Amino acid sequence: MLQINRQTDYAVRVVLALAKHPHGTRLSSGEIQREMLIPKAFVARIVAHLAERGLVQTFSGRDGGLELPRHASTITLGDVVEAFEGPILLSECMQAKGEDDCPFRANCPVRSKWSRVQAAMLREMASITFEDLANESAGVPLSITALV
Repeated sequence: MLQINRQTDYAVRVVLALAKHPHGTRLSSGEIQREMLIPKAFVARIVAHLAERGLVQTFSGRDGGLELPRHASTITLGDVVEAFEGPILLSECMQAKGEDDCPFRANCPVRSKWSRVQAAMLREMASITFEDLANESAGVPLSITALV
């Protein structure tokens, strides 16, 4: 089954929670955890990984919290998914390892179709910004928003 992992889903929720507020707004990880229904045990690890990848900024102290380092219109679903999942490959044959990795490489009709499907999926994820997602979630009750 092709499926994102749970941490990726929670990471998307963290970025979405921040994107729903004006740029520069800081939220505590506790606020995000409660609003987006993320188990407490996951939040710190997810926030740390998002910060390592430059997808959130963290601030310590009394006025600390999290904020987006740049406008939500410049952060895509693809950015967050790839930060947690790594490069998206529909088939191992899509990863160029060398000339001998597949005996059918040069004449494989399936590989060319995988390539088209993969390109379409990556293009779509790159076109979905967190600004778009935040706008779509506007007015949605929190209990439903958390499932977005």
